Amino acid sequence: MSGKYSHNAIKTLFSADTIDTRIREIGKAISNDYAMLTPKSPLHLIVVLKGAFIFAADLLRTITIPCTIDFIRASSYGSEKTSSGTVTIKHNLTVANRHVLLVEDIIDTGLTIQQITAELMAMKPASLGICSLLDKPDARKHPVDITYTGFIVPDTFIVGYGIDYDERYRELPSLGILDS
Repeated sequence: MSGKYSHNAIKTLFSADTIDTRIREIGKAISNDYAMLTPKSPLHLIVVLKGAFIFAADLLRTITIPCTIDFIRASSYGSEKTSSGTVTIKHNLTVANRHVLLVEDIIDTGLTIQQITAELMAMKPASLGICSLLDKPDARKHPVDITYTGFIVPDTFIVGYGIDYDERYRELPSLGILDS
């Protein structure tokens, strides 16, 4: 690639190996915390598309308890580097009486995850946890209780490992900071 979408514009923050190690740790913690679940009552992962799909696939393979998976679309960025302040949520989910773990790529302002959790809680799950690969606490404007966090990151624009800028860079195996 060339121009504004050059991979050379990415400063590596976490390598693929570092990400893999951390995901295995999170998967073990989730498996231990939800060990009481059975095949009749599996943990239900709800993955926020599109950014969390790679993280969720790798995470799912490390969890050793029964799981099901579903997807939800949420967006507040469009093709910008800052949130628009308006969240669009699309889904067709049923979560009543289920143990739900919401899987997100990155939590920054907290607006998107707050709106998703409010919508899911209205459907009366048995429990609702949040697992985020990345957390940007310095960008937080809305309170969020994250159950499992992969990495704490600075308030900068991060791409790779499923996370994009204007639909680019998702294919990178590592996470990096996009130079302006």
